[in-house]
Amino acid sequence: MLRKYNSVYLTIIARYKDYIDESEGLYIAELPKLVTPKDESVTLISNNIKGNFISYSYESNFHEAAMHAYRYVKELTTVSMPVQFWQTPKETISNEAGDLFDKAVLLCSILIALGEPSSKVLVIIKNDNRDFMVYYESNGSITAMDLENKVTYYKSSEELISSIGIKENSDMDAYEFNDKMYLTIE
Repeated sequence: MLRKYNSVYLTIIARYKDYIDESEGLYIAELPKLVTPKDESVTLISNNIKGNFISYSYESNFHEAAMHAYRYVKELTTVSMPVQFWQTPKETISNEAGDLFDKAVLLCSILIALGEPSSKVLVIIKNDNRDFMVYYESNGSITAMDLENKVTYYKSSEELISSIGIKENSDMDAYEFNDKMYLTIE
């Protein structure tokens, strides 16, 4: 039965793809609205993660809590929709699924809720392909979380940007955002 429903839903989505793509539009500079660390669903997840510690303290426990958040989000089902559709973190939690962008926005929201306001979603665009990672600055270093690969540590944001090759590659665009800001990286 579920398979039949899915088939019908996919038919509807395919038929109205152009309309959905046009109507779902969110300007890139509005992306900070998607990062919602104060949303009740996000707060519940961050509080569950904090509950793994006897007495959660940002200074002592944030990095380990961030790794819990990374594993939680990474384990959510990754789906690819035939339309451009951005879920809120609440929807990603409720659906237990999202595309890589949705999952990155959720991870960023959770990290901020855990106490790290420097957390950002980094979007790298090259030849119509998009890659996403979430990173934060703590104790003078950068922790970059790639939901398709692994967690990598850098000494500075310049080292992170250099490792991606943004400055050397004119065919590549990048931007970063969180709940407070949006910035094009040049």
